[in-house]
Amino acid sequence: MADKAVAYLDQAVAPRLRATLPAALAAVLLFVLKLGWAALFAVLILGAIIVTRLIWSDTWTVARYDALVLFALGTQIVFIRTGLETWEEARVIAIFHVTGTAMEIFKLSQGSWDYPEQGILELGGVPLFSGFMYASVGSFIARMIRLFHVKFAPYPPFWMTVVLGIAIYGNFYTHHYTYDIRLILFAATLILFWRTRVWFYPGPFPAWVPLPVAALLSAGLLWIAENIGTFTQTWTYATQGDLGLVDIGKFGSWYLLLYVAFVTVTLVMRDALKPLPMRPAPRQDPREIY
Repeated sequence: MADKAVAYLDQAVAPRLRATLPAALAAVLLFVLKLGWAALFAVLILGAIIVTRLIWSDTWTVARYDALVLFALGTQIVFIRTGLETWEEARVIAIFHVTGTAMEIFKLSQGSWDYPEQGILELGGVPLFSGFMYASVGSFIARMIRLFHVKFAPYPPFWMTVVLGIAIYGNFYTHHYTYDIRLILFAATLILFWRTRVWFYPGPFPAWVPLPVAALLSAGLLWIAENIGTFTQTWTYATQGDLGLVDIGKFGSWYLLLYVAFVTVTLVMRDALKPLPMRPAPRQDPREIY
């Protein structure tokens, strides 16, 4: 499905950037703009968290957490109605929403983190907007695949990736009662995906990055977003240090959780997975890029 905003960036914004900036800087800036558009759902949710923290009053009729739920739900509806997300993407995002909420309920019961405010729209003490935060990760991956014509090659046997995703998700629960196997899981992600390249089109020519590197960079961004959440007191960790930063161990948790999100998305978007190495050709016609 064509995306008019990305087409506008390519056909209107890109020529202006190239005319006023060095070629390399123009290319990087254009890529960042497109990346931000792919992450639009996450950006809007994070923006709502910041804005509501700044303006909300305890005397208002609607609780801040409930307002965040309504905002996230409304945003999701708008995305689907306007075609920013397809129904195929929405289904897989819904799966990640459910699995994320289930993990939030369990982790809250274990005292891993806390939600200091109160609301009506919650389940097991977890405000329902938290599921949309997990969904925003799935949304970003799905939109990246579609908007950048992403291909993953060479992709390991699909069943192995599903087993890895299940093992990672399960360890978030079982490590409270038995051994924490995250070091084994870290190694498994590298062994399974070390040859896999993420091919994408930031412009007419293809580029690639190793999948584990892409996951590592994305985990860094999510760790920053996590800190924004705690700075705004939307959720809190007892283990935060003197600087108020989220424990660096959460960086590793996000790295692993990204694989759960990725595998969940590929349950539906299987066309992006290529079992053999590939070298995509340039897309000379701008109308074919997005």
